[in-house]
Amino acid sequence: MNTLTVRPAAELDELLTAVRGAIARNAGWRETASYVGDALREHLPSPGLLPADLLSGERGTYRSHRLHVEPDGSFSMVAIAWQPGALTRIHDHVTWCVFGVLTGVEYEDLFTLSEDGTTLIEAGHNPNTTGEVSAFAPPGDIHRVRNIGDETAVSLHIYGTDLNRVGSSARRFYDLPVQS
Repeated sequence: MNTLTVRPAAELDELLTAVRGAIARNAGWRETASYVGDALREHLPSPGLLPADLLSGERGTYRSHRLHVEPDGSFSMVAIAWQPGALTRIHDHVTWCVFGVLTGVEYEDLFTLSEDGTTLIEAGHNPNTTGEVSAFAPPGDIHRVRNIGDETAVSLHIYGTDLNRVGSSARRFYDLPVQS
């Protein structure tokens, strides 16, 4: 992840306040993800959140830009610019996650782990388009994200942890055979 901390844009102020309110409800991870998802739907930033110089990159790559880490460590906000052909490794997360697509399509492949833990089973595919918001929490959050379009996609991710402290939202990566 790009370690450059970008100062939040003025349009993020209402979103930050709404996320703080959602977290203050002191619910479990799934419920918190749902509440934060509602906040993001209501206050989804404009597609121009990231300046043009942060949108560039080579085909097949993505760049993460940390926008905010809450001082108490309760959440972090990251914008990701996905170049055409960008692809993450299959992974799950250390905590709840909410993301909204600001522009383009963030295509998500979903997986479950076989009972014996030796195989990933395809569980679905989600083309998350501009304006859509998705929320989830472990367990059961195994996925891969990619940009299969011809244009740069941009999404805003909110994680229920201090990314300055833990470094990454990914808990583990899965290098297992995939069963359709």
